[in-house]
Amino acid sequence: MLALAAHGRLEVLQIYRLLQYIHENHKERIAWMVELGVENLINLTEPKDGLGVLHVAVSLVSFLLSLGAHPNVQDKRGRTPTMLAAQLGNEHIVSVLMDNRADLSLQDAGGHGVLFYCIYPTKRHARCLQVALKGDADVNNVSSEGVHVFQRMCEKAEECAPLCFDMLEAGADPNAANRTTGVTALMSAVKAGCLQLVRAILRRGGDPNALSTERLSALHLAAMGGSLEVLSAYSANMGVLSMDICTPLHYAAASGDANCCRFLAQRGCNPKVKNKDDVLPRQIAKDSGHKAAAKELRKAEKKSATNRPTSSPWTLTLYDWSQENQTEIRQACGEGLDTVSTEKFISVIENLRAPVDTHQLSEVISANDKKREGLINLNDFIKGVNYIDKPFLHSSYVAKKKKKGKGAAKGGGKKKKKGKKKGKCVLLMPICTRPPELMARRPDGGPPHFMMEMYTNSSDVRRFDRHHPPEHPLANDSGWYMEKPRRAYVDMASCVKNGDLQTVDLALSQGVPVDVKDTFYKMPLMVACSSGNVEMVQYLLRKGADVNTCDQFFWTPLHHAAHAGHMEIMKLLLEAGATVDAIALNGGTPLMRAIESSRSSCVELLIKAGANVALETEKGQNCLDVATDFADSKIINLVKDKMDSLLKIKEPKRKGLKPKTPTDTHSVTAGPTPLKKDSKSIVLQNAHITTGRTNAVDITFVPKTVRLPLRRPRPLTANHALCDALRFGESRPPPVS
Repeated sequence: MLALAAHGRLEVLQIYRLLQYIHENHKERIAWMVELGVENLINLTEPKDGLGVLHVAVSLVSFLLSLGAHPNVQDKRGRTPTMLAAQLGNEHIVSVLMDNRADLSLQDAGGHGVLFYCIYPTKRHARCLQVALKGDADVNNVSSEGVHVFQRMCEKAEECAPLCFDMLEAGADPNAANRTTGVTALMSAVKAGCLQLVRAILRRGGDPNALSTERLSALHLAAMGGSLEVLSAYSANMGVLSMDICTPLHYAAASGDANCCRFLAQRGCNPKVKNKDDVLPRQIAKDSGHKAAAKELRKAEKKSATNRPTSSPWTLTLYDWSQENQTEIRQACGEGLDTVSTEKFISVIENLRAPVDTHQLSEVISANDKKREGLINLNDFIKGVNYIDKPFLHSSYVAKKKKKGKGAAKGGGKKKKKGKKKGKCVLLMPICTRPPELMARRPDGGPPHFMMEMYTNSSDVRRFDRHHPPEHPLANDSGWYMEKPRRAYVDMASCVKNGDLQTVDLALSQGVPVDVKDTFYKMPLMVACSSGNVEMVQYLLRKGADVNTCDQFFWTPLHHAAHAGHMEIMKLLLEAGATVDAIALNGGTPLMRAIESSRSSCVELLIKAGANVALETEKGQNCLDVATDFADSKIINLVKDKMDSLLKIKEPKRKGLKPKTPTDTHSVTAGPTPLKKDSKSIVLQNAHITTGRTNAVDITFVPKTVRLPLRRPRPLTANHALCDALRFGESRPPPVS
């Protein structure tokens, strides 16, 4: 029913005034306008969009209906109040309109009934659909473009599956199709991947062999997304060809599903059919990089060439059908029964309309009743082990787990060598993050303090910039005509890395601590030291940042600066009082981190600052070991010179020692010292080859004996005393008593 549009100035003014009162929910004014206004004002529509009072009013529907409003008024697009209420998901208004004899068979200008307006993935729209179905809405409504309402719902089955089941229960056509494209509801459900809906459509008579205008069947779509077993159970044609002469195997090969390719080849799809471009499915899989699918297709081609006898197609169809309907078979035979008589079995199979004739059913019975006892084991029938070859069973598609100790359990088997089992990669130390309870939000509900408020320039960039600033702050009137930007927050680490001093200064002025820690226990000073931002480090030090605070690995800012090799930042930290020998979680010191960065200037700076080169990590490595591992000859010499100087300082003078006896001197021989052994390492030799130091003549003195810390015995003669003096480097021989 088309409503009368308002004509004339008086009618237009009154209908707009009435709609305004409805917006304001002013019931007294609405009744006054209807009583004293123009004739039939309640059913007039405004001239622009054709909206009437029931289109606008939601809470006043019952009141307006009581005043005589018609529930079937349509706007210029043909929409009724029931359609708009269903589109909004208001089932109460739909119920009220239906109680007032709203016509659910009406369609809009595009031929869409009320059920088209219920296709939304919410519970409210599902309730509107149920109310409309109770009112005998047309479940097979087809729009003027040829779109079936049930087929449209199946296209959105991933979100609207409950609506599709309600439509099937209400009598929707399971073979509903789009009259323009020929796509059926079954194809749409298969494409959406809703397996339960596919089963429901097939059980209600859906045709799995229907073709679209492009000669695509549901099997072509299932080859890309699944549901092959369900379609095979209802006698789907596995060798159907599309407009491009593509079989379902071509689509399965393009998707790369090896099990799908194997299933189609076993159920009768020819792997040697070439498409319009003269390409085999195996070639498609190979070109797409799907090695497993190409391997299965190659096997299928070889089997089709040998013509070996395999399971009959009807037995495979019956087996797939029994897998899909095993619950119904058990219920029909009786709950808890594993064995039934052949007569009972035949009646159950016939009542369930299995895809098998009488002669084929007798063959199945004879295969399952080999002892001729007149009994059928339901478990064996459903498993298919008696009439189906093992490679065709569904259980063969499941990956089998390897049994442990299989060779050791057998009597004459060879025992496998026990080796370390490869387990999952477990991190030696999990990534440590701050718990949420330690990252309290701001008092005003904002993010934690390490999320800093971003500084934004509110000046007009078309008038002012850094090169042309305003002459006076009062001259900058940008705030009068520019919108204030929305407040945004940026991570502290990103802000410090980018050198955004204005944002950091704004955060500190708002009370954010200068040593605030982020999710990974890093503070602004640590991030600035790692990124090498000298200006940011100077700013944070002026603001009172702690130079000796640690993160979760006990790394100080000096560790981060030394690891990154920023010597200027290291100088600033040392001048600010940073601990030069701070110990990390693994025992590492800033000097070791500087050695790892291969920056000799940083190493020299820390050594001059008093870093201890004798400290060791938990692995027992000192600074010289770390330097040797990283093979920088200059750094090795720096560390070695420092260690040698410490040894000379600690070594006591030997002037008062007595010389050794000749027997003691010749009885102990010295091998190569550990320092000499390290100098011949492969890593150090590679560094020497690079610098050209291997061509130099080695004139290093290698001692043949070592000094013992024992006191020398009194020399026997003056000659012995003279020899001892020369050997130990004394200026004059000790006196002989």
